[in-house]
Amino acid sequence: MDTQNTSVRPHAQSRNSEKNHPHRHTYAKTRPGGVIHDNTRHTARFTVIGNHLTQHRDLSLLAIGLACHIQSLPTGAHVDIKSLAARFPEGPTRIAAALRELETHGYLRRTRERTQTGRIVTRTVSCNQPGHRRDASEAAPPKPPARRAATAPQQKPVRRALPAVPKPAYSSPALLQAATEVLAGLRRTDSRLLLSATDAEHLAPGVAAWLERELTPTAVHHALTGDLPPEPLRRPAAFLAHRLSAQLPPLPPYRAPEPPQAVRHPLRNCDACDHAYRGPDPHNCQRCASAGVGPGEPDAGIGETPLTAQARPWAACTPFGFRPGSSVAPSGYPGQGTL
Repeated sequence: MDTQNTSVRPHAQSRNSEKNHPHRHTYAKTRPGGVIHDNTRHTARFTVIGNHLTQHRDLSLLAIGLACHIQSLPTGAHVDIKSLAARFPEGPTRIAAALRELETHGYLRRTRERTQTGRIVTRTVSCNQPGHRRDASEAAPPKPPARRAATAPQQKPVRRALPAVPKPAYSSPALLQAATEVLAGLRRTDSRLLLSATDAEHLAPGVAAWLERELTPTAVHHALTGDLPPEPLRRPAAFLAHRLSAQLPPLPPYRAPEPPQAVRHPLRNCDACDHAYRGPDPHNCQRCASAGVGPGEPDAGIGETPLTAQARPWAACTPFGFRPGSSVAPSGYPGQGTL
C-alpha cells in the first residue's frame, strides 16, 4: 500500500486546512464558551454599521440598539418618541433617554424647523459615523419649494416705459377731461384698445395737443382707431402713444382777431327837441347833449327875441314844420317871421 504506482499521472494533492491555517480554531478550542459566528454574506436588505457604535463603551444597550434601528430605516421614516414607543415595548421615558444619549455622542442631530403651514416640527438627522458631518443640504431630505410670501417679498415685474407723447401749449382741466373721455371711448370701437387708468393719464396730454389744434373729439377718435393692424395688440398704450406723436397735425394758421361789431342802438325820440335819433343816451340826442339842453327846458317861442331864436334855431322846429308863435322859421320855408 505504501508503494507508489508509477503509472499514475502526477496530480495536485488536496489542501489540508489544518496545515495551512494552524490557528484557525485555536481560539475556539481554548475557549469553548465564547461566541462562534456562522456568517453568510448579505446580498439584499442589509445595513452597514460600524463597530464604534455596536461596541461603544459609553452608550447603553438600549441606545446602541435604537441607533442600529434608526440607521436601518429609510429616509423620511418617523423616529419621534411616540412612533418609537409604539414600535418597541420600552416606554417613552426610556426611549427619550436613549435618544439623548445618541445626541450627546453625535449619532443624532435634532433641530426645530417651521413648515409651510406654520407648524414647528423636529428634524432628526442620523449620523453613522460621528465627526464626519456632511452639508445640511446633503443630509436633510429635499424640501418642497417654499412660498414666495414666506421667504421674501414678491418683486413687481419691471414695466417698460411708454413712448413720450406731445404736450399741449396751454393745458386746462377741461381740456384734459375731454382728452380722457376720448381715450375711454376707444374701447367701444375696438376692444383691444382697453386702457388702464395709468395709461390714460399718460396719453391724455397727447390727445389734448390734438384737440388744441382745432380738431373735434370725433376726428381724434377716428384718427386713433382707423387702420388698426389685424394681429393682437400686445401694448395698446404704446401703439396709441406712437400714433399721437407720429400723426400729430400741424398748428392751424394764424388769424387776426375780428374787430367787434358796431352796436346798433334803437331808434328813440329826443326829450328836448323831439327828434328821432340813435345813440347810447336814452333821453337826449347827441346834439342836445353836447349843447347842454336837458328835458323840460323852455323852447324858443312867444316872448323871445329874434336874436335868441336865431341862436337856438332848433327850438322852433317841429316834426311838421316850425312852431307857431316862433319869430324864426327854419330855412327852406316861405314866410319867415312872426305868424
